[in-house]
Amino acid sequence: MFSDYTLALAALACWGLLVLALSGLSLRGRTPENRTESGLPKRNYAEPSYRAYRAYANAMESSPPFMAGLLACIMLGAAPFWVNGLAAVFILSRIAMAYIHIATENQAARSGAYGIGWLCMLALGLIALISAITG
Repeated sequence: MFSDYTLALAALACWGLLVLALSGLSLRGRTPENRTESGLPKRNYAEPSYRAYRAYANAMESSPPFMAGLLACIMLGAAPFWVNGLAAVFILSRIAMAYIHIATENQAARSGAYGIGWLCMLALGLIALISAITG
C-alpha cells in the first residue's frame, strides 16, 4: 500500500531532517547581547541568528498541518500522483524558504516560498478530506 507513496514518504523524512538542521542553525550566533532574558534572540531581521531562529520556529509551526494532511492522504489511499507531487513541491518550497529566510532579508521571496508551501498543505488537507468523504 505504501509503495505508491515512496516520494511522499521520502518528503516526510526530508522534512524531519530539514527541521533538525534548522534546529541546529537556530542556535548559532547567539550572544548575550542579541538575546532576551529568556534566551531567545532579540527581534532583529538584520541579524542572521534571529532569521535562523525564525526559520526554525516557522518550520515547527508548519509541521502539524503538513504531517496531518500528508499522512491522512496516505492512510486514505488518495491519488498518489497528487500526494507525491504536493509533498515534493512542499519540501522544495520549504528548502528554498529556509535558505531565503536565513541568507537574505528578502521578504517578498520568503513570502512567495511560504505561500507555495502553504498551498501544498491546503491541497493535501482538502484531498484528504475529500478522500474521507467519498471513501
